[in-house]
Amino acid sequence: MVKVSVIIPAYNGDRYLAEAIDSVLQQTYQDYEIIVVDDGSTDHTAQVAQQYGKAVRYLTQTNQGVAASRNLGLAAALGDYIAFLDQDDILLLDKLSSQTALLDRDPDLGMVNSGWQIYRENSISDRQDAAAAAVKPWEQIPQLTSADLIIWKPVFLGAMLFRRNWLERVGGFNTSLEQTPDVDLVMRLAKIGCPAAWVEQITVKYRQHETNASKNALLQAQELNQITANFFTESNLTPAIKTVEAQSRYQSLIWSAWRLHQTGYLAEMRDYLTKSQAYSNQYSTKIPLDWLESFKNYSAEYGQQFDVNNLLASSEWQDLLHQCTL
Repeated sequence: MVKVSVIIPAYNGDRYLAEAIDSVLQQTYQDYEIIVVDDGSTDHTAQVAQQYGKAVRYLTQTNQGVAASRNLGLAAALGDYIAFLDQDDILLLDKLSSQTALLDRDPDLGMVNSGWQIYRENSISDRQDAAAAAVKPWEQIPQLTSADLIIWKPVFLGAMLFRRNWLERVGGFNTSLEQTPDVDLVMRLAKIGCPAAWVEQITVKYRQHETNASKNALLQAQELNQITANFFTESNLTPAIKTVEAQSRYQSLIWSAWRLHQTGYLAEMRDYLTKSQAYSNQYSTKIPLDWLESFKNYSAEYGQQFDVNNLLASSEWQDLLHQCTL
């Protein structure tokens, strides 16, 4: 038996997979297993995983998506604690030791969160990485109450560690979601009162590149809006959770609008900002200032440029200002 199961879903991941596996093997904490779930790859993912011999448990399935891959890994896992690592990300050396120590000290704790380092790769043929930003969500969200998780959704799976029995209580990941099964999972954990805490350090390197699945900003926005809306229609929510619906939906729409702006979907950005007005308690003329401040803060946090003048000059922004003054 092992304490931690590290689950790595892989799909056509031969380019990066060895680095992900090596980052686990180099951990200062050694009571773990590595499970690679090959989601029907057509490249050399199998050969990369199998070259590690008994150090890696290799599972395979027909292509079903990342949520199904994680569920398969979870079903096979032997550990009491579960870590998820994407095929193109890298754990920092003390990731497992720092987070397992917190779970070991508090048997009621269900999940531990941390920060992550964003690295950018210039092109698919250029493996030179450049550090873009260090994301430290605890600086804005010092407590991880259920309400905080549902409002702000500070979710990056590679930065988290879970107690397995809590994941089993909510039934794992929703396989109908392509872009947001991680956010959906954490919201469902929060709904049933799963205790969460921070390890206030960077524990994982998140690599951004041309083929990131998370680049599909439009689908990501659609799914986030869907899961947030569906969440608050459930009949078994506590009164405390019901009271944060407006904040949660507002923040989700603003986040999605920022992502859409950064990826060139200006018309869709306008639509999401328009929807957000229904969930704000501010005067309508003040709301655009909050949108701009949010865009500025998200851009700074993720090491991205925010061209405010270009946004202000766009027809989509002018449409928004017109709506806010009606």
